[in-house]
Amino acid sequence: MKRCVGILAAALPSLGVAAEPDRIIVRAESSETRPLDAPVSLSVLDGPIVQFLSPRAPAELLNRAPGVFVQSGSGREHLTAIRSPVLTGGQGAGSFLFLQDGIPLRSPGFANVNGLFHAAFPFAERVEILRGPGDVAYGSNALHGAINVVTPEPGEAGSSLTAGYGSFDRFRGIGTFDSYKASLGLSVLSDGGYREESGATEIKGRGAVRMGDGILRVFVHQLEQETAGFVLGDDAYENDALRRSNPNPEAYRDVRHGLVSYEKPFAAGGWEGTVTPFLRWTEMEFLQHFFPGDPLEENEHASIGLQSIAFRALSDGVELAVGLDADLTDGSLREFQENPTVFSFVQGLHYDYEVEALEAAPFAKLLWDANDALSFEAGLRATHTRYDYDNRAPSDVVGRFRRPADRSDAFTTLTGKLAASYDLGAGQSLYASLARGARAPQTTELYRLQANQDPSGIDPETLDSIELGWRAEGAAGRIAVTGFAMRKENVFFRDADGFNVTDGETSHVGVEAEGLWQIAPELSLTASGTWAEHRYEFDRNVGNASEVITEGNLVDTAPKTLATAQLTWTPGPWRMEAAATHVGPYFMNAANTVEYEGHDLLDLRIGREVGQRLFVTAIVRNVLDARYARRADFAFGNERFFPGEERAAEIVLTAKF
Repeated sequence: MKRCVGILAAALPSLGVAAEPDRIIVRAESSETRPLDAPVSLSVLDGPIVQFLSPRAPAELLNRAPGVFVQSGSGREHLTAIRSPVLTGGQGAGSFLFLQDGIPLRSPGFANVNGLFHAAFPFAERVEILRGPGDVAYGSNALHGAINVVTPEPGEAGSSLTAGYGSFDRFRGIGTFDSYKASLGLSVLSDGGYREESGATEIKGRGAVRMGDGILRVFVHQLEQETAGFVLGDDAYENDALRRSNPNPEAYRDVRHGLVSYEKPFAAGGWEGTVTPFLRWTEMEFLQHFFPGDPLEENEHASIGLQSIAFRALSDGVELAVGLDADLTDGSLREFQENPTVFSFVQGLHYDYEVEALEAAPFAKLLWDANDALSFEAGLRATHTRYDYDNRAPSDVVGRFRRPADRSDAFTTLTGKLAASYDLGAGQSLYASLARGARAPQTTELYRLQANQDPSGIDPETLDSIELGWRAEGAAGRIAVTGFAMRKENVFFRDADGFNVTDGETSHVGVEAEGLWQIAPELSLTASGTWAEHRYEFDRNVGNASEVITEGNLVDTAPKTLATAQLTWTPGPWRMEAAATHVGPYFMNAANTVEYEGHDLLDLRIGREVGQRLFVTAIVRNVLDARYARRADFAFGNERFFPGEERAAEIVLTAKF
């Protein structure tokens, strides 16, 4: 039994629901299967959809879930929103928990906004998307939500070879070998790049071996990427002379990452659960082209950790879950600017420090089935985080950069959840929950400072949430509607003057819906939609008038409306899909004076099974050749964009053995 698993696909036929390959279902962290009454907003994208979609970037898959808006950047980079604005910097890194087979891809204090590029999407069996503050069994950083990429256990997936070639000189090959004892996988991606000097080469490898009644997993990732910067100017993403240009051809990012874990089930004294020790290592260097002077950052961290969870029935209908997560990490960061001084971005060493980090988090959760219809859950998690910072450079101010002296910082947070669910019968249920999420500051927020800033007195961010949901399932399909309201305090971000703000407040309200309509045995419509408002609840005056924050303003890069719909037709050996995506307008700056108009896209996929072993898929993305922006921003007096790609085609062949 895995921490973030317990998926309930096996229970679906008994509910009279057609077993759709792109089911969005829920999971319970109980040893019982509870398909309709789990009080959690969790979408699961699984089955053939993961292979049929052949996502070239995480956003292409994840944005099919309600409340999710992942913006692809240049190459393999991305920014994330889950029941939130698109967040950047320490917020973007620390507000979302990215996992693989239940293990965090990066250490809690060393998260990265692009952390999903590590994940094993080429081998995914399914992807779980938790919306809202993480349940107490989830680890640190699940403030706004969590994404868990689940890979197959040995003997589940079969062996296969996949090759794809498409527009902009993109090639990818994926090979897997599978037996009951072991499964292996290798993925190679070569991307010529849509924009000038923006190619990438990426290799991912995985292995899973049954050892006794446990499973040993090994995963490695290497990325060498040329990076393209923003194009500047009013609506520059519409300008064909600019959209494929690259103002920063010198920029690059190199990444190496490894994750090893051993999942061991146990049963003793009435308890049953799992213990999962793990090792994690990552290093990265990249040219920070978004700063004057193009400083080079080199960072790395190595971790040893443990996750555990155990369940025990206390009486009829009452179950207790307890666990302990621990993570010990040694990390470092160095930033050096070779180019001559530009303004306060001085030539030479900016930062050089090491941090030893410890996080320990015990948690407990009580599940009570009061009767056949009514269930309750209550949980509490205590997380203690300690950083021991060692400055390996002179402790002084150089230009705009402050290097604090050696110090230690510790944070303790209490998070919890109280929830109830009620089975209305006839395949319908209601649920409600109150939850608090929290995150300690990232190490870069504490120790990568600007002049006149101090790491003392910073409190963890907290987010309080209330949500109410309704679900219904039947022979014709399913629907789920969720309303939520959240308030976040001690918001930590960097303002337009380059200073850290540690006491911001924001509010978040919205409604999410998702569903499937089985129109006919071979024809279905799957859709999701979101309406949400994300607002500043404080004032902040800065030198740049376009970034002055006024209480009540909408947070920038936060569309009110998001929607997707997929019409799928499966006659005989064919599978055809028309997929529409809507992104509503949003403000590009905090003062709400510059707006991106939003966009609508259409993709087509046609696949055919040839014989019993070969499947051919043709994909056309952005069929209508729309001019749009993947990301729209306003800074330093300029509109700036990551242009979206024009119409593109790809052919994918998969052979199964």
